[in-house]
Amino acid sequence: MASTAGSLAARADELASRREPFVHATVVRAQRPTSAHAGDTALVLPTGEIQGFVGGNCVEASVREYSLQVLASQEPLLLRVLPGEPSRTAEEGAVEVSNPCLSGGAIEIFLQPRIPAPRVLVVGTTPVAQALATLGSGVGLEVELTDGESADPRGDDAALIVASHGKAEEGALEAALRAGVPYVALVASETRGAAVLGSLDVDDALQRRVFTPAGLQLGARTPGEIALSILAQLVGERSKARRAAPPLAAAAAAAPTRMEAPTDSGPADSGPAESGPAESGPASAVDPVCGMSVPALESSLHVEHNGITVYFCSPGCRAAFRKDPERYALAV
Repeated sequence: MASTAGSLAARADELASRREPFVHATVVRAQRPTSAHAGDTALVLPTGEIQGFVGGNCVEASVREYSLQVLASQEPLLLRVLPGEPSRTAEEGAVEVSNPCLSGGAIEIFLQPRIPAPRVLVVGTTPVAQALATLGSGVGLEVELTDGESADPRGDDAALIVASHGKAEEGALEAALRAGVPYVALVASETRGAAVLGSLDVDDALQRRVFTPAGLQLGARTPGEIALSILAQLVGERSKARRAAPPLAAAAAAAPTRMEAPTDSGPADSGPAESGPAESGPASAVDPVCGMSVPALESSLHVEHNGITVYFCSPGCRAAFRKDPERYALAV
């Protein structure tokens, strides 16, 4: 047990050092009969791969699904899985899922997202750039100083701020806009800023995304004050984006919960379905055997049938489908 915990801790450190997001899943309560115990842990990767142990296959299906939603929302979640007909009850910070494949017991798992500090690229070595680096770490940002020629903005960066006083500004701004960096700013006077924007080789809609003069109008004068006004504006824009995204509980409630259960007289009326807002994580599918929702990912149990990928919550459901696939009608 100690070596397993140690290897998971080492793996978590490795992921963090590579700035890769993951979910730390911890069993906080287990009611017999369950295969997991309080204190069991696992890491869930963005691919849905689970490293460690927090329960059997049926529990893992729900852990995988909600861990991916947690990664998308960046909000922790308490997940409770218990036996019963497929259903889910969502409330703030918690979701309860019933799974007909569980033989008994119940389990509660705390899903904690581990998200790398947002990266902010600052172009320049000016006093304002240095102040941004100093103040940025204090608000949980990973500030990286670079020059305009070496800047490599990515869509998952939090910001690109040009504070180079005229040196290699255009290329860095264009690269950030094309990469979809959400906050792009230029430290310049209103007149010079307008001239730089007019010289960018991007369309007008992208030009309008650049904040210049950068920062909130606080009457800032010193490099530290200017940096503070820029970071305050960045924090405000990030807050707006979070408020625009649906909360995790709402996303969970909107996800598919079950299919029409098959009967002895014929197949179910529908098959694997995908739904849910894009912001809540990857698409979901419905296990045609038991009706449970599972993420439609390569890491989920699945088979190909008549050109359709069918997903399952457990090996038992997959085996039942393989034995009699015509019993479970598939929506094409």
